[in-house]
Amino acid sequence: MSDTPLQEFREIGGRFGALCSHARADVWDAPSPVEEWRARDVVRHLVEWFPDFLEHGAGVVLTPGPSVDDDPAAAWQHLYDQVVALLEDPATADKVLSNPHIGDVPLPQAVSQFFTGDVFQHTWDLARATGQDATLDPERCAAMLAGSEPYEDAMRQSGQYGPRVEVPEDADAQSRLLGFIGRDPGWTPDSSAG
Repeated sequence: MSDTPLQEFREIGGRFGALCSHARADVWDAPSPVEEWRARDVVRHLVEWFPDFLEHGAGVVLTPGPSVDDDPAAAWQHLYDQVVALLEDPATADKVLSNPHIGDVPLPQAVSQFFTGDVFQHTWDLARATGQDATLDPERCAAMLAGSEPYEDAMRQSGQYGPRVEVPEDADAQSRLLGFIGRDPGWTPDSSAG
């Protein structure tokens, strides 16, 4: 796994961007594993919530980019470039993000913990929705699951995670993480019909 928030975001955000770039134009309205979301809504979620989180928590204002409706890949690339620039800026190391739910957190750590982690999870959603390789790093899956399980009640109460999906006891780390965050590891666009 990557050493710094910048390296980590470049790796995970870069993979998400590659999925955006390689998605065929006709799949952006395909269903995703997140109920009631289309493939483009996975990108929309990330592009829309994080700038508000930064502005309200750290006073960092990102410039709006292309519309997800017009060009999901360009919308992601615009946000990706701004997050990389933010993490490359030496002044960012001294910034603190304040949030009523998490308290005060160094900004690079907040980006890593809340945004990069979210991008990592939604990488699977986007890959499945667009018919691309949905394999996630097993070491990161295991670490994320271990770090999340102690906070399961709070996570479920936030309304941002569905009920846990049961997976076999001997399931791999990716399937266990997906089940924990409320995804069916066997989901396909075809299984969402009906």
